This record gives sequence, C-alpha cells and structure tokens, in this order.
Amino acid sequence: EERAAASRMEPTADWLSTASALGRAEEVRALLEAGAPPNAPNRQGRTPIQVMMMGSIRVAELLLLHGADPNRADPVTLTRPVHDAAREGFLDTLMALHQAGAQLDVRDVWGRLPVDLAEERGHCDVARYLRQASGDTEGRSQVGTNAAESPAELPQ
Repeated sequence: EERAAASRMEPTADWLSTASALGRAEEVRALLEAGAPPNAPNRQGRTPIQVMMMGSIRVAELLLLHGADPNRADPVTLTRPVHDAAREGFLDTLMALHQAGAQLDVRDVWGRLPVDLAEERGHCDVARYLRQASGDTEGRSQVGTNAAESPAELPQ
C-alpha cells in the first residue's frame, strides 16, 4: 500500500518542498515554471507553503503566485502558514500570505490564533499588524472563547 501511495505522489513534490524549505527561490521558480504543482504534498504529507523557509519572502511570493493554498492546515496541529510566520516573527511573509487570502482568525489544535503566537514570542510588529488586520484594537485575542475546529469541521 505504501508503494502504491508513493507511485501516486507527484514526482516533483519532494524536490519543490525541499527547495522551498531551504529558501532556494531560483530553484522554486524553475520548478514552478516547469509545471510542478504548488499544492502537491511531499512524502510527509506537507505542501511547499507549509514547509517553506518563512524568512524567504521571495519563495512565499513565488508559491502564492503559482496558486499555493495559503490556508492549508497541518493535518495534525491545524497550524497554517500564518501561524508559522507569526510565531517566527516574519511580518513580510505574513503580509504576503494575508494579501493572498490567508485567514488570520484561525485557531490551531491548542486554540491559539496567529496573534497569540506573535505575542508569546514578543513579535510586537507582527502582533500589531494582526490586531489591526482583524479590527481588534484592544489587543485581546479571546483565547479560549471558541473551541478549536476539529479536523472534520475544516474545509477540505
């Protein structure tokens, strides 16, 4: 069964994911222009935008330009690329994701919003952007007021 799954995997998926994770923008560009699908999962079931080097705005822009889904949730943690960018403090990447349609009001499996992660790590500029983008001028994220979505409730 594992061999059958591997044979169905897009052949360039691991290559594109690896190039994205390492921040190799020119390699990512070449693969995408050659037709590598931006949402194909790698061997670990993660897409390039989920594993990309968050500090590489160019990689993020290339993936998004070629149709990467900015709202793809991790199957285990329910984190999305905006959670990762907020946690690591990459405002440019977060803004690019948001401009491409990423939702900012989504909770991970622990009930945390991206703004919660930014605040926990002391990324004030990121937290400020997230509060302004969501219209929350009070600086409260209302953690715990809504239960995290279960995987069955997530849009497919």
